[in-house]
Amino acid sequence: MYFCGANLTYLGGNTLETSVKNISISNFDYHLPDDRIAKHPLDKRDASKLLIYKDNMITESVFSTITDLLAPGDLLIFNNTKVVQARLFFKKSTGATIEIFILDPEQPKDYQQAFTCTTEVTWKCIVGNIKRWKSDILEAYNEQHGLTLAAHLVERTSDGAIVRFSWNNPEYSFAQIIEIFGEIPIPPYLNREPEKEDRLRYQTVYAQPEGSVAAPTAGLHFTTDVIARLKEKQVNIGELTLHVGAGTFKPVKTETIENHDMHTEHIYVSRLLIQQLLDNNGKCVAVGTTSVRTLESLYWLAVKLINSKEGEFTPCVEQWDPYSISCDIEPKMALKALLNHLDANGLDYLSAATRIIIVPGYQFKFVENMVTNFHQPKSTLLLLISAFVGDNWNTIYSYALQNGFRFLSYGDSSFLERRRNLK
Repeated sequence: MYFCGANLTYLGGNTLETSVKNISISNFDYHLPDDRIAKHPLDKRDASKLLIYKDNMITESVFSTITDLLAPGDLLIFNNTKVVQARLFFKKSTGATIEIFILDPEQPKDYQQAFTCTTEVTWKCIVGNIKRWKSDILEAYNEQHGLTLAAHLVERTSDGAIVRFSWNNPEYSFAQIIEIFGEIPIPPYLNREPEKEDRLRYQTVYAQPEGSVAAPTAGLHFTTDVIARLKEKQVNIGELTLHVGAGTFKPVKTETIENHDMHTEHIYVSRLLIQQLLDNNGKCVAVGTTSVRTLESLYWLAVKLINSKEGEFTPCVEQWDPYSISCDIEPKMALKALLNHLDANGLDYLSAATRIIIVPGYQFKFVENMVTNFHQPKSTLLLLISAFVGDNWNTIYSYALQNGFRFLSYGDSSFLERRRNLK
């Protein structure tokens, strides 16, 4: 049985939705000099600087002391996705190089199944130099393993292509194929080619399920030692999966955010984590904006489930759902509805997609503290930070710029407390 009876309606053109869509991205701009962008990781993950925003005050420390900021019984949640070697290069007989950047599995659509395929698999891709790829089959050869990887252009799309990959030895899975042939997709703003260290350092120490084309970078600071000390302190650890897509680097190019089209990312949340959230009496601390987006998406997945007359689960959170739906469902009630859904269907985890955009005006349901890096100007991630800490994002970023903090993926970290007057 699902929990029903909550007041939930869709309100097209309501005041909140209208005001949110009219947010001007120019209000979330700041000057980021190129020399403040960290081009390489530090020698030690936990040696990065840590900005602490708590009780409306800013202090700083080093990341290894983050254990001091959490108490026994707090719930710290990681995004455990693993970055894949998503960049594949092929040479045509003419000498032209074609780069294929894999994004999402098409056949099969499930990430785990796609990576375990042993003969062929089809993916949605971005293709560099696609004008030079007509209908011929591209091939790459690896002499060490005696492998030939073939790429077949299935069709062109408005934003890329559908590509079928096949290879000559079924003893290799597609996950192993891209490890052999692929290159780690470091962020474009680093303005350099990947190096040997990136294979290790552009990956969290707890990464497990393959699927991301960009790292959940807030987690890059954690070491096995830091995690061990958190567990010794009886901080509870939870994990979820959001496979980070290339859209995470997509800038907001429209004057207001109304016309910005949020990318879709796939999430997987275990029954265990939902139960941990339900039982949690301490702070809920999300590591990274991807964890925040996943946790907050859980609420809106539950809202749609509760509102469904047939008790059907709608496996997607749309961009404007949090602002177009009026709802008074308590977060704990939402979690119980999700657990009931899993139990009724014999499932161990929720599989869904999210296009949620979190901007000023959003009311957070679960996350009370956030560990996160410093984000690009005019980005949806900076909008999320502003929603979390209010107008003080500007003060926080000004402090970071004036006090030698390193920015973006390989940069320093921050521990942020949610603005108090938000529920």
